[in-house]
Amino acid sequence: MPRSALTGTRIRERRSLEGLKQADLARTVGISPAYLNLIEHNRRRIGGKLLVDLARELKVEVSALTEGAQAPLIDGLKNAVAESGAVQYPIETDRIEEFAGRFSGWAGLVVQQREQITTLERRVEALSDRLAHDPFLSDALHEVISTVTAIRSTAGILNNGGDIDPEWQVRFHRNMYEDSQRLAMGSQALVRYLDTVGKVDEAPNAPLDEVERWLASTAYALPDLDVETDDHGAVDTNLEEAFAVASQSDLLTSPAARSMAARWLTRARADAAMMPIETVEEVLTASGPDPAALAQRTGADLAAAMRRLATLPPCEGRADLGLVTCDGSGTLTFRKPLDGFAPPRFGAACPLWPLYQALLRPLAPVRRVIEQMGQPPRQFLAYAVCQPVSQAGFDAPEVVEATMLFVPMDAATAALPNGQSLTAAQVSGDVVEVGTNCRVCARAGCPARREPSLLAMEHSPS
Repeated sequence: MPRSALTGTRIRERRSLEGLKQADLARTVGISPAYLNLIEHNRRRIGGKLLVDLARELKVEVSALTEGAQAPLIDGLKNAVAESGAVQYPIETDRIEEFAGRFSGWAGLVVQQREQITTLERRVEALSDRLAHDPFLSDALHEVISTVTAIRSTAGILNNGGDIDPEWQVRFHRNMYEDSQRLAMGSQALVRYLDTVGKVDEAPNAPLDEVERWLASTAYALPDLDVETDDHGAVDTNLEEAFAVASQSDLLTSPAARSMAARWLTRARADAAMMPIETVEEVLTASGPDPAALAQRTGADLAAAMRRLATLPPCEGRADLGLVTCDGSGTLTFRKPLDGFAPPRFGAACPLWPLYQALLRPLAPVRRVIEQMGQPPRQFLAYAVCQPVSQAGFDAPEVVEATMLFVPMDAATAALPNGQSLTAAQVSGDVVEVGTNCRVCARAGCPARREPSLLAMEHSPS
């Protein structure tokens, strides 16, 4: 059921909360109670002046009646369905938006519990993996067991009851004392290690999630770091300084997350040094958020220009831009979501993204207008490029990274100078319809579908 079809349900619920009778509300807005009853049961469409009048009488914004629950809540429910596996009772996937709109509190609880379950499952998997494969843990347990066995053998000899030479008794007692000391130190080291493992794994997310949560707290803007260059203009990328800055954040709880954040800061500072904010502002005024124009103006590579545009400080009138990166395997290594386009946190993404098209053609820039399925669908102008991570020598393995910058289509058009407009035909032809991932994408007839969607009840498994 489309979100707009639930407007009547929201009107009825809001009227009940306000304590208004159906007849009184109908009379106030100039319609019959029977017609209002049809609206409240979603049997008549509503819009225009009548919708505005109803919103005014119900003391809410029009958008609260037409849009209902926020998209993140609905996306969270869809992800909960996708990760649910086998369930005892069938899930009414065609009524997710109705559930979120009518019972937002219960929907939020479901999403929160799903996140908690995911966190606990990750912690169990991490601990199980350590128990099975951690060499330190294996060696420590082996040392403890060996020491206990040695103490038990010595104690058995002393407790035998037979005559033991006094000199050997002294040796046995000394061995027991040394073994007991070794056992105590080994046990303490093992306890400290397990205690550290537990604290690290109690982090709510993987290291990448911690880094993204930290960047989100700063609006993905580059933290205040001094940019220094040497006599030749090279950027001084001091990883230790960046690591110290990252370590000051309470959101980065694990050493792995702090290390990843430090590397992000180092690269972001290099991008900022090559593309100063004054130059970026000039390019935005002249060409809009175009990474090719910024790269040509500053001499930076396209991926760096995309990262710079996506991490500018918030500013009134400046469009918010999204960013996604992946490695050569297609695994997402960074996500900056936008409203209407939230890259998946778990599982594979949509193979129709320009990000993956660029991965197939290294160093060949890709620009497409993409449409993300939703209510209503939203269009984005996506720029993508795949580049080598570093210059490798001959016969070395090729390591690449693909980067995709996506701009809301209305923001991309509004940013153009002199009232120019931008259409899909001017970019590269038709709009490319994409999704988030196959399990929660209800788009029918997709040529890249890997598995049936859980949200498209009418979709054939074939």
